[in-house]
Amino acid sequence: MTQTFHHLPVLYHEVLHWMRPRAGGIYLDGTLGGGGHSEGILTAAGEGATLYGIDRDAEAITASTARLGRFAGFHALHGNFHDAAQLLQAQNAPPLDGALVDLGVSSYQLDNGARGFSYHEDAPLDMRMDTGDGQTAAEYLATITVAEMRRILTDYGEEKWAARIAQVFDEKRREKPILTTADLVRVVDAAIPKAVRRKDEGHPARRTFQAVRIAVNDELAPLEAALESIATLLKPEGRLLVITFHSLEDRIVKNTFRRLQSPCVCPPKAPICTCGRVSQGKVLGGGVIPPGDEEVAQNPRARSAKLRVFEKR
Repeated sequence: MTQTFHHLPVLYHEVLHWMRPRAGGIYLDGTLGGGGHSEGILTAAGEGATLYGIDRDAEAITASTARLGRFAGFHALHGNFHDAAQLLQAQNAPPLDGALVDLGVSSYQLDNGARGFSYHEDAPLDMRMDTGDGQTAAEYLATITVAEMRRILTDYGEEKWAARIAQVFDEKRREKPILTTADLVRVVDAAIPKAVRRKDEGHPARRTFQAVRIAVNDELAPLEAALESIATLLKPEGRLLVITFHSLEDRIVKNTFRRLQSPCVCPPKAPICTCGRVSQGKVLGGGVIPPGDEEVAQNPRARSAKLRVFEKR
């Protein structure tokens, strides 16, 4: 059965406030999804605005094109926002007034069990953002070492039980391949004591699923360079907005924005700057902008969302 691409744009009003859409503006949505944020930007901007929407998910491109086709200035691009500079250059896009990157998994990807992102449904372990490219999660898990499994659980999932989960994972896959989401959940259930699982505020497998998803899609390693690249595409006073959902990616965004704002690497006690590095702009909004209580009540997935804003000088 075909499922409708459903998208709940997180921090919707905050994005519009800090993006400041205007008539004739040029915008980028680097993680298009179902087009919720893009629709808001184009509607608020009004006449003559242009928005380039990038997504790795071909289903997102199809859904957002159907949703936003009424806007003459909307252009959907299939690809990765890590390659935004090349994708926009191919479109002869002018400098941007604003850019948005939403690093979360879309509601559709979570709710569509067939995609393999959810630990609530039994489905093939896929987890690819782009289903036409790269290894599935099942293929990845069939080849990695126990040490690598422990590393990604620690580095990408911040999982305290990483060593035990990695050990049980190897034991279970020797018995039979880990091919479905239920298989992976059973690994976590077998590794973490029941008493500990009962005290967990969320699903005990959520950190393991996060770690595998990040590894399969190579989400973190290129993030810093991607944000720096997008910042160069902005006009003076153009803004880059990034929404994060966990501490790993948020830390990268925070540090990247700080470095763009204060790039000097001279010793703190040096009387003058000799490195010659110039500030690219400033961080706005006091650093981090959280969702409001009303949004969290209506959409629990927004609870961990954070918005950060950088304005080019």
